[in-house]
Amino acid sequence: MLSDSWSFLIVREAFLGAGTFAQFRDQLGIASDVLSTRLSALVEHGVLQKSPYREPGQRTRDAYQLTPAGEELKVVMVAMQQWGEAHVPQMQGPRVLPLTVETGERVRAALVDPPGRIVPDTDVAFIRTDAAEAAPL
Repeated sequence: MLSDSWSFLIVREAFLGAGTFAQFRDQLGIASDVLSTRLSALVEHGVLQKSPYREPGQRTRDAYQLTPAGEELKVVMVAMQQWGEAHVPQMQGPRVLPLTVETGERVRAALVDPPGRIVPDTDVAFIRTDAAEAAPL
C-alpha cells in the first residue's frame, strides 16, 4: 500500500494540512490520474477517509482526512526521516520537521520496550515466529 514515493508524499501533505484533491495536486505537482489512483488506494487501505464538501457554486467533491491508522504513520515518517538524515546526503532548501505542537521541539522515533525504556537498535533482533505466538504491542 505504501510501496511508492507518491503515497508517502500524499501522507506527508495530509500531515501538513492538505485535504482536497486540488491541494494535493498543487503541492506535489502530481498528474491527476496518478493522484486519483493513490488517493483511492490510501482510502481503500484505511489511511485516509473521504468526506463530502461543497464550495459555493461548485459541485460536491471529496475531501480527505487521515484516519487514526493514518495518524499512526507519523512514527514511520519520523523514523524514515531520521534514517535519511543519518545516511543520505542532504540537499539545501525547505524541509519538513517533526516538532511538538506545545513547545516546538524536534521529536525522534525510538524503539521502546513495554515499560517505556528506549532500547538501542543494536539490542533488537527480528525473530521469525508463528503469528499465534506473537505478543500484541
